[in-house]
Amino acid sequence: MRLGVVRGHVVLSSCVSALRGTRLLVVEPITARDLADNGPGGGKPLIVADHLAPHEGQRVAFVEGREAANPYWPEDAPVDAYCALIADGVDFRPPSAETTLPGTGERR
Repeated sequence: MRLGVVRGHVVLSSCVSALRGTRLLVVEPITARDLADNGPGGGKPLIVADHLAPHEGQRVAFVEGREAANPYWPEDAPVDAYCALIADGVDFRPPSAETTLPGTGERR
């Protein structure tokens, strides 16, 4: 599960029947560096399937891979990312100066 910020939504002219009623969001993942600096995002944006209706600018958590299609079971939906929750707040304690930030390989 990763955190991201909703940047917008996608409108389709036609869709797979399993996705009827599903919103598609443009979500910008929040990197560890952005959390440490209290930044707004910074990752490469991706499209996330959603049933929770978060507003633009809200933080969400999303799952990726095969787990993202689980809410559509027993249907077979072509989904690679799914919005699992809307985050009201995040309690992040930045690592010390000697620690490497997760996923970056950089020292802080």
